[in-house]
Amino acid sequence: MKKTMISATVLAFAAMTAQAQNPFVQTWYTSDPAPMVHDGRMYVYTGHDEDGADFFWMQEWRVYSTDDMVNWQDHGSPLALESFSWADDRAWAAQTVERDGKFYWYVCAHSKISKGMAIGVAVSDSPTGPFKDAIGKPLFENGAWDHIDPTVLIDDDGQAWLMWGNPQVYYLKLNRDMISYSGEVGRLDMTEEAFGGPVMGKREKGRKYKDSYVEGPWLRKVDASKYKVPGEKRYQLLYAAGGVPEHISYSTAPSPTGPWTYAGEIMPLSDTKSFTNHCGVADFKGHSYFFYHTGKLPGGGGFGRSVAVEEFKYNEDGSFPTIMPTDEGVAPVAAFSPYRKVEAETMAFSRGVKTEQNDRIGVYVTDIHNGDYIKLQNVTFEGSVPGRFTARVASGLRGGQIEVRLDSLQGKLLARLEVPGTGGWENWQTLTAEAEETESDGRCHDLYLVFTGRKGPKLFNIDWWEIGKNRKK
Repeated sequence: MKKTMISATVLAFAAMTAQAQNPFVQTWYTSDPAPMVHDGRMYVYTGHDEDGADFFWMQEWRVYSTDDMVNWQDHGSPLALESFSWADDRAWAAQTVERDGKFYWYVCAHSKISKGMAIGVAVSDSPTGPFKDAIGKPLFENGAWDHIDPTVLIDDDGQAWLMWGNPQVYYLKLNRDMISYSGEVGRLDMTEEAFGGPVMGKREKGRKYKDSYVEGPWLRKVDASKYKVPGEKRYQLLYAAGGVPEHISYSTAPSPTGPWTYAGEIMPLSDTKSFTNHCGVADFKGHSYFFYHTGKLPGGGGFGRSVAVEEFKYNEDGSFPTIMPTDEGVAPVAAFSPYRKVEAETMAFSRGVKTEQNDRIGVYVTDIHNGDYIKLQNVTFEGSVPGRFTARVASGLRGGQIEVRLDSLQGKLLARLEVPGTGGWENWQTLTAEAEETESDGRCHDLYLVFTGRKGPKLFNIDWWEIGKNRKK
């Protein structure tokens, strides 16, 4: 084997030709991102737009997580319409929150009972499930169609608030158990002062308004220990605004019930290829992130959306700057080690592949064809030289190859694993290939799993992979 050095020239070329990171999920169309930080990981709960859909015919919710903000693990779908005996259609926007060691996932779905949209709640002991219906019935419904897009906030005093609605914002005070509420459902005053314009039914003909609330609320509270925020602006409500197409705006208030004051746009209209938008905000490892969706995946659009993320910095008073969508996405906040068992559904970017799941294997990568690939970003070899490459794979008939390359699809070859037919798409084998001889430069790299084989047919499935550590430099 020819001995080569991973050079600074290769690194510079890779930096110049780096691919986009947004949307950060490419295996499925995903929508309505709801971030949640727990135990050193960022979790994002999403909807799932069906391939080729002509409306929001959504059947399940999905979960993704990361500890570095660029390499995301797909945890599959731990919650679906079938999880709720009362739901029969439209698994729309949702949000998850942790309390007392349990995770509560607030959803909206079409109800068999009232024939309208309803708010439900599922519960789990883990952020990735399995989740189950917490109460066996909707948390709230009355037959109306505007009970969509729930958002939840646990305030500093322990009081939990649940809000939702299009075009009216409703709210409830949740009890400590998070699955019941006290008092009656409330309504925010949807005034011009509060949201830049009243609801459509109360608008004066011919008059131009600043803005208007539409849907997708996200309720948050500014951390007064970090930002010089006035008391009357401590609470922020972000939302999709302006009609169709939607941008993202926000309002501020001294309490969740108001009075609310319109504060302006956050993400103005731009060419996202989606006529809707839906946002969520979270801080992670000293950085602030704004999640939203676009229609930028191939074949995507208004009914085939894709979650994306931007990093931003709050203004000194805790208000939002203008945030524009980018294809570049965000920078990593930690390095990724390949010297461990890595679930194959962990990726920074991919082309062509899909993920599936079953009760025996969990989530795995499938629909692999010649030329498809998975990219991992900011991979560290910790001053060591990569050793053997091992993967658990299955192939119905003909198999193919996994090429492990550095920094690009045609970059330095670290290993090539031959995958034979294993006798079935669920007949898994663990295979190993020796690594090419390489010297370490102590730098972080992008790592590509490039899939090759006969052109046309599906080649194989992959469950997990790992790289062995060979020796120190």
